[in-house]
Amino acid sequence: MSLPANAHRDPITIMADGTIKQVNPFSGTEVWTVPGRGNRPLSKPAVDPAPLGPHDREHRCAFCVGSPLATPPEKSRMIHDGEEWSILRGLLPHQLAETRAEFRRVPNLFEIISYDYWAKNYGYRMDPETAGRMATYLADPEGRKHVLDIVHTRLTAAGKNADLREDELLEHAPAYFGGGHDVIISRRHFTDDATHTNQLASSGTLTPDEHYAFTAFTIDAIEDLYRRNRYAPYVATFQNWLAPAGASFEHLHKQLVAIDARSVQAEMEISRLRVNPNMYNEWGVDYAGYRNLIIAENEYAVVHAGFGHRYPTLTIYSRSATPEPWHQTEEEVRGMSDLVHACHAATGPDVPLNEEWHHRPVDLDLPMPWRVNIKWRVSTLAGFEGGTKIFVNTLSPDNIRDRVVSAMYRLRDEGRIAQDIRIATECSARRNTLLYNPLLQ
Repeated sequence: MSLPANAHRDPITIMADGTIKQVNPFSGTEVWTVPGRGNRPLSKPAVDPAPLGPHDREHRCAFCVGSPLATPPEKSRMIHDGEEWSILRGLLPHQLAETRAEFRRVPNLFEIISYDYWAKNYGYRMDPETAGRMATYLADPEGRKHVLDIVHTRLTAAGKNADLREDELLEHAPAYFGGGHDVIISRRHFTDDATHTNQLASSGTLTPDEHYAFTAFTIDAIEDLYRRNRYAPYVATFQNWLAPAGASFEHLHKQLVAIDARSVQAEMEISRLRVNPNMYNEWGVDYAGYRNLIIAENEYAVVHAGFGHRYPTLTIYSRSATPEPWHQTEEEVRGMSDLVHACHAATGPDVPLNEEWHHRPVDLDLPMPWRVNIKWRVSTLAGFEGGTKIFVNTLSPDNIRDRVVSAMYRLRDEGRIAQDIRIATECSARRNTLLYNPLLQ
């Protein structure tokens, strides 16, 4: 196979002393793994956790179910009735208690890219449906009070004057209906059997069915953001788990941010894709197969130990011929969800991590597969790395594979992950299984 543009060496080189040098074939990031540094424990369990109090399960943080008005107005929720999952949209405050939300979609109180950004730079205005929802919400006495309270909280937290007239406060209301930064919040703060404050509900403690609903609900929100903002060519999707990974609350949630530009790294990756449209097969899954780094697979997705990443990484690829996850079949989305869930379960709830979604920008003319990186935030940037841009990763790809494979075997035996997942040597050795490339379809 041919190297992608600007790549100058094999992605993984093992030196005589055991040092492993890695170069990410898509981003060019250089990473070294030094012998003897990979035996450290990944997690740092909480010291002296406290017993759960009577209100902790539902009132631990602003994302908890006991305080639904602590967040901006809910855009939608995923509910579960028997075997059926469904989405309810645009509920008013008095309707929130009528159903139990397994997952909620709400605007972020502190937007990365504000509504004003889109309005002032692009002339963006809410679509009629969203404007109507805002009008209905503000016409409801409880809804109006909720919005006023949210705006007051936001201004106060930003150190701005919140002692304004009601009409002045309501000028900020559009941000919490037509903005492009949303949060997908899971119902549980703690696991159902938790007795202490360290027993948090994470992605890996969900059931496979719950995780699929979490994934499908997130995809629904991504598609909705694209549909309502024609100026956004990309919706960044990510999950920060635990404070070392950037989480403000230790409550399971994802974030979606509509953005108007591609990053430098994305542009570099796209330029390499133009040279080699099959690079995600050749220098992703197939290369991982040659290096025995495939961890698990099912019919619709595959995961391998990542290489050339700043942090120890698991990379999950969709095998679908359809690049956009919102156009994929339920079976294809479920296949991805099951592998992502299994990776979280194998990692464990005590490990801080970032989950990053990558899909084709809607204005790109090239196909690329939907893929997810799970990055273990188990090290801190040091002076050597800042000065050289060579990152020291404490775990080698082989070490990552071995840890996750052994955990997945155990979890599958215990019935805690999807049973159709094939692990390690059970996986096929087929090449070019990512069908995003039209020449392979």
